Amino acid sequence: MLSKTLLILPGSSVVVKDITSIYNGYTGCVQRVSADRAAVLFEGGNWDKLVTFPIKNLVLA
Repeated sequence: MLSKTLLILPGSSVVVKDITSIYNGYTGCVQRVSADRAAVLFEGGNWDKLVTFPIKNLVLA
């Protein structure tokens, strides 16, 4: 069976699952995937933020 982390591609909606991150529980859209990291775009109200996370800390929304 494939792991959910293997299916994370640009355009996927993901949720951050890292209790040490201030973004824990936030949902964003993957913009780029490179090696074992993904750049996730968070949009909300009057701000946009692009943050890079290890793919192991992301799950599909």
